[in-house]
Amino acid sequence: MSLMSAVPESPSRPTVTEREAREVAEAAREQDWRKPSFAKELFLGRFRLDLIHPHPLPDDEHVQRGEEFLAKLRDFCETKIDGARIERDALIPDEVITGLKELGAFGMKIDTKYGGLGLTQVYYNKALALVGSANPAIGALLSAHQSIGVPQPLKIFGTKEQKETFLPRCARTDISAFLLTEPDVGSDPARLATTAVPEGDDYVLDGVKLWTTNGVVADLLVVMARVPKSEGHRGGITAFVVEAASEGVTVENRNAFMGLRGLENGVTRFHRVRVPASHRIGEEGQGLKIALTTLNTGRLSLPAMCVGSGKWCLKIAREWSAAREQWGKPVALHEAVGSKIAFIAATTFALEAVVDLSSQMADENRNDIRIEAALAKLYGSEMAWLMADELVQIRGGRGFETAASLSARGERAVPAEQMLRDLRINRIFEGSTEIMHLLIAREAVDAHLSVAGDLIDPRKSLGDKARAGANAGVFYARWLPKLVAGPGQLPGSYGEFKHGIDLSPHLRYVERTSRKLARSTFYAMSRWQGKMETKQGFLGRIVDIGAELFAMSAACVRAELLRGRGENGREAYQLADVFCRQARVRVEELFGRLWNNTDDIDRKVVKGVLAGTYEWLEQGVIDPSDDGPWIADATPGPSRRDNAHRPIR
Repeated sequence: MSLMSAVPESPSRPTVTEREAREVAEAAREQDWRKPSFAKELFLGRFRLDLIHPHPLPDDEHVQRGEEFLAKLRDFCETKIDGARIERDALIPDEVITGLKELGAFGMKIDTKYGGLGLTQVYYNKALALVGSANPAIGALLSAHQSIGVPQPLKIFGTKEQKETFLPRCARTDISAFLLTEPDVGSDPARLATTAVPEGDDYVLDGVKLWTTNGVVADLLVVMARVPKSEGHRGGITAFVVEAASEGVTVENRNAFMGLRGLENGVTRFHRVRVPASHRIGEEGQGLKIALTTLNTGRLSLPAMCVGSGKWCLKIAREWSAAREQWGKPVALHEAVGSKIAFIAATTFALEAVVDLSSQMADENRNDIRIEAALAKLYGSEMAWLMADELVQIRGGRGFETAASLSARGERAVPAEQMLRDLRINRIFEGSTEIMHLLIAREAVDAHLSVAGDLIDPRKSLGDKARAGANAGVFYARWLPKLVAGPGQLPGSYGEFKHGIDLSPHLRYVERTSRKLARSTFYAMSRWQGKMETKQGFLGRIVDIGAELFAMSAACVRAELLRGRGENGREAYQLADVFCRQARVRVEELFGRLWNNTDDIDRKVVKGVLAGTYEWLEQGVIDPSDDGPWIADATPGPSRRDNAHRPIR
């Protein structure tokens, strides 16, 4: 480390243009594709069923270890966790967290040589689904600690010394958190204001972090901060492991939310916090890349808990709809209710197929699953919310009533409304649906930008554009003809998926539709060129079509796996068939909306709203909000509030 102190150019938040912000994000994403990707190929019009079928499976040793832990965890959930108490008190009891530590739940993904359980991604996800069904806030606690907290980035980027120092603590005693977001920085990290200034062998951190899940109780923090460029320092957004008890670290607030009432989420201020250079993860400037790489598999934890939610919704829908009668028969037998139950059952099956397939591929490490994991997060969060909403509708007034109120008047305490509140954050957590659309779309069009990106970049010279044109011509001359015909047009294709119920038509549909999807993407790029990145409505629909096709593929492959193993194969085929039929309806609607939509007129209305053109429409109501600032002041400096940090020992 240089002995020279570097001073940031300005204590204020960095000012960046839209292009500069995009360049920061682009530099952080993984550029190369060293391994095959089923989803990437799908967006390119190539249905590579061989990459996912036969369905990959864990080995016997991992299955035994995972099942043994699940049995212990189930017993703990049933005997030690009182979900109603957590909801009532908005707090996970200390003894529950201590019990989970003793059980090894905080070290599920940590290697056994560091004191962890060494579970596979498959069984880690099953454990999160289980404990999350007991109480979602506990699922979030464990997931934030292991999926994005200290263990995962150290596993991939940490030094031998860092792993030996921190992983044993994370496996048994310490809770970790991940700190990236700031009061005025969400999905635009180029504007990150927290600084880490080199001083001798240390860095000095200053700044404020918002929505620090686990931050209130954490012992260790992964903090993203901007290192200013100076002699001997390349600078850039950098990741650090920070002791939460360090002088100058203050938890200024424990935040409260619509759902996940037990969540230990806060605001953390750093004022001249000294962090040893040995606690830096990776090199300076690698912080965002570390965060994105961590999330490649870390995102799978969220849809895993969505699977658990779907299973619970199905159980309650089945039991209630059989018991509740209207007009002489159970409400389940009325078509309006029955269609909702069929949606919940089929979607739960498909979502579990997506998560298990993606998780097993992550364990095997043969495929690049960055798109699969992102699709699983996107699809799982959206579908789980819809399933919970349908359950509330099936329950009627009782769905809107709290579990405590139901119990007080003598009925079963079913927390359907709580489930709806708890699931809502998943559409925002770890990349909102809108950001996930853009992230996945960027990866989906990567092949096009690799060969033709310079053609639509206004900053490139004529020589660059000429070379890009030649390369693009070669690529598209080979690629476009392959989008005309394929196995999806042959009646006998995928015949191994016909056993009583015939799933082969659905796989042929996926193959045909993936080519149609690729043609649509190519046409849009040709039409809009450099403006393509602004067509977020179009890109979102492209991604949603890809998500449905991925889910259809996973559902069929899972059904065939279960049939081959003699595990409810006939029923699995039926669920896969129903899901695929439902998905095809959604896909056709999305294709229609690619070109027939209100995107252009919507933009005009938005400009009018911002200009105050429709302000008259807001008259006649009272705004109950106070007059505080829209975004809290995050000026660096000492804290003026009591420390709400509450380590659990």
